Order: sequence, then structure tokens, then C-alpha cells
Amino acid sequence: MGVNRRDGIELVLAAALVAVAAAAHFADAAPVLTFVLAAIAIAILARLVGRATEQLGSRVGSSAAGAIQSALGNLPELFIALFALQQGLVRVVQSALVGSVIANGILVLGLAFIAGGLRHGTQTFDSPRARLIATLTVLAAAILAVPTLAHAVHTTAAEHERSLSFVCAGVLLALFFLTLPGLLKVGDEGAMEPARWTLATTVVVLGGAGVGAAFVSDWFVTALKPATETLGMSETFAGLVVVAIAGNAVENVVGVQLAAKNRPDFAISVIVNSALQVALLLTPVLVFVSLFFATTLTLVFPTLLAICLLLAAWILAVVFYDGESTLEEWAILVGFYVVVAASFWWGA
Repeated sequence: MGVNRRDGIELVLAAALVAVAAAAHFADAAPVLTFVLAAIAIAILARLVGRATEQLGSRVGSSAAGAIQSALGNLPELFIALFALQQGLVRVVQSALVGSVIANGILVLGLAFIAGGLRHGTQTFDSPRARLIATLTVLAAAILAVPTLAHAVHTTAAEHERSLSFVCAGVLLALFFLTLPGLLKVGDEGAMEPARWTLATTVVVLGGAGVGAAFVSDWFVTALKPATETLGMSETFAGLVVVAIAGNAVENVVGVQLAAKNRPDFAISVIVNSALQVALLLTPVLVFVSLFFATTLTLVFPTLLAICLLLAAWILAVVFYDGESTLEEWAILVGFYVVVAASFWWGA
């Protein structure tokens, strides 16, 4: 079997929405309109990647597919960050990176627990794998927060924030490559549905949707600053919430879909692998790449931002410890995210 009529309609719709978003961008339409059109295009591309990822999971296993899908899903964030750094918008990049970790680890996971819990009640997942993910998340959050805490308490290291940021970035990269084999191997794959698409179709759809999401996200950010000014939104809130959620739209949709289909291990692999890849790979890479820009990205965040990151990682570890997802836990996760988002509405 191959692409059916419904798949074909979604492919055409995605292409049409990307074209409309491109037209609004290049025609210099109103920023809010371009902002909304780009967000809609990202959403349909996210659904498209979700379908392709399910087909890929049937061939390579949920853990490997989750890692691949998370990498493709983070392409928009990479383009967003590079574009923002080129314009010297370091605060937007910092808040978007931290916001991506918090949004995936807290908000999207909470939404996935809702979707899975309403349909299937309490869901269980591979506890050893979940504990590994939780441990890495806490460790990554701690490393990311050290330069900020050193600066906040005025230690001697605060005078060398760039050097300390490079050291932390190097350690994060090393952790990513050292732990990646374990993340791919650990966990029960569970029963996988047979693949319906050919491998070539799956790869083309995944790659095309990922690249399309990257370009649309670029247009999204171009309209972001004037649009948020029109809407009365702070720069930090825009990065922490709007850019972070838009840049992770792929994982947001896919993770919730998988939990609703009673595949919690695959859902966690997609959702939290994305947060880990932002913390362990994307953030340190951007720290080093920023050497080629006029403004260097450091890991000295606003103090409250670093504290929220540490609290989010701790809450995630507590939720993962028992290997179960319940409807009560979604309230904990989503409630915390709402409080964090509200605290940055007026700025850092």
C-alpha cells in the first residue's frame, strides 16, 4: 500500500498553506496576518510529520524514530535562533531555548497525559527509560543554570561568563553523544503497526515537511517582533512561549497524537527527546556558532528563567519516577507552565 486519498489531500493542503504563508511574507502583508498564516502552516506541517513518523516507527522502532523526528522537529528552532542572533536578539534566543525545554517537558507532556488519560485511563511507560530521560533532563538543566547562578551570586566565575558558557556547552555536547546510544536502545518498543507507506515516501515526506517547517518558521519570526508589539507582548514572553511552542509544533502535535493512540513510550520518546536535544545539542551548538556573529550567545539567562528551568526539570523527574501517567499529573504539569508563562508576560 502507498499514499491514499486522505494522505494526498493533506499533502496538497500543506503545500497550499506554505505557499500562502510565503505570499504573505514576500508581499509584506500585515505582521499579525503573516504571523497567523505562518503558525497555521507550521501546524499542518506538524500533522504531516506526525503521519510520516508513525510510518517510520513501524520500520526502525519507536525510540529511533522519536530521535529522528525530534531532530527534524528542531530544524525550525535552529533557523529561528540563527536569524535572531544575526539581528542581535540574544534575549529572544535564550528565552526560546529555555522555553522549548520547559514547553516540551511540562506543557506538551501534560497535554499528552490528558489525551491518553481521557481515552485509556492510567497509562504506563518504560520506567527505566523514563528515569534515564529524567536524569539527563535534570543534569542538562543544572549545567545550563550554572553560569546564571554564578552571575547572580557574584562569584569570581561571573567575570568569565563566556569561558564558563563554552565549558558548559562542551560538556553538554559530550553528554549528548555519550548518552545517545542508550536512549536509542533502552525501552520496550511495544506492538508496532505495519508500515503503509514505502520507505522512500516516508523519507521524502519527513524531509520535505521538516525543511518546509524551517522556512515557514523563519517567516514566522520575521513577523514576530512587530506582531508582538502590536499585541502588547514582551520580548521575553514571545521567545519563552510563542516562539518555543511554534518551533516545537511538530512534537506538540505528534506527541499528543501518540498518547491518544495508547502509545505512551513512543509519545515520551518524541516529546522529551526534543527537550533533551534542545538542551544537550541545539543550545551548545548555538553557543559555539554565535562566535561567528556580532553578538555572542552565553548561558547567562535572566535569573528567574534559570530557576524555572531547574524547577521544570525537577517536576518532570518526579512525574516520571512511578512510570505512570494520570489525569491528576496533567494538572500539575500544565498548571506550572501557566504560572511560568504568566510570570514573563511583562518581561524578564
